[in-house]
Amino acid sequence: TNDTNKELELNTKKKKESIFDLSKYIDKPIRVKFQGGREASGVLKGFDPLLNLVLDGTIEYMRDPDDQLKLTEDTRQLGLVVCRGTSVVLICPQDGMEAIPNPFVQQQDG
Repeated sequence: TNDTNKELELNTKKKKESIFDLSKYIDKPIRVKFQGGREASGVLKGFDPLLNLVLDGTIEYMRDPDDQLKLTEDTRQLGLVVCRGTSVVLICPQDGMEAIPNPFVQQQDG
């Protein structure tokens, strides 16, 4: 049973490590997508292994009321926020992001 306890200890320690290291993005602007379609950007001030994020100067990108999956040009200033890790879907650096055409949509011939 002592070996089993050691094995359990090792497994729990491994699980606490984050899949990727967000520390290189501290004090840099990032963009975050959440479950349900919300998107926000802000300066990453902190995080934990559960991917809870602290963002400062946060801006939420408002969605189209007719189509919740589409973003509009409207934004909302949120300031300092804590983002719950369980709802985070995607994190990317703000400066390394650009919109591209959807490669999975069939192009219409004129």
